[in-house]
Amino acid sequence: MRTTLIIALAGTALFATPAFAQNDREAGDWLVRARAILVTPNEESGAVTGIAGSGATVDDDVMPEVDFTYFVTRHIGAELILATTKHNVNGAGSIAGLGRIASSRVLPPTLTLQYHFAPGGAVHPYVGAGVNYTIFYSEKATSSLNTALGATTIDMEDSAGYALQAGVDIDVGHNLFINADVKYIDMDTTATLRSGATVRTLDVSIDPIVASVGVGVKF
Repeated sequence: MRTTLIIALAGTALFATPAFAQNDREAGDWLVRARAILVTPNEESGAVTGIAGSGATVDDDVMPEVDFTYFVTRHIGAELILATTKHNVNGAGSIAGLGRIASSRVLPPTLTLQYHFAPGGAVHPYVGAGVNYTIFYSEKATSSLNTALGATTIDMEDSAGYALQAGVDIDVGHNLFINADVKYIDMDTTATLRSGATVRTLDVSIDPIVASVGVGVKF
């Protein structure tokens, strides 16, 4: 629901905003953007080993993000995004009653190669594809999980996958533009839960949609 809302608001803002300037893209140009991102996982979870019918869900998060694009040619750009988010993990199925069972911070640097359809003019749509490497850190079990399983530590494996992207820049001033962007990121992890001598695992495909809006500057 929140993903649909942010995309709708972004589209309304972009197409209602007149273009005040025209900043053509050329080889050697840099774009620097500051955006607000909504990360919405589309998770599919296995069961916690040894706990029949169990599973997990992952909450959304909204955070600021900074990204950089370098134009190799007028039509081809390479974009690197840098952001970190925090996500809560909730019990599902037979452990739904535990509520929130863990949290983790996520650092998902993503590099995409983009094709820009209209480097001239004031409206610059693009599509992209690339790679993502996700680092999970500061993983913590909640008190409800510790009560259910005993004192538990959690470690989540890092993830490597692909990323797909579509977006648009609209020029609104001298070398200034607004942006809307949406990405799909292939992201999977295995969480290892250690409770004393007992080791359990949980496989989760997170596969988030990352919707963003923001402003940028061309150099």
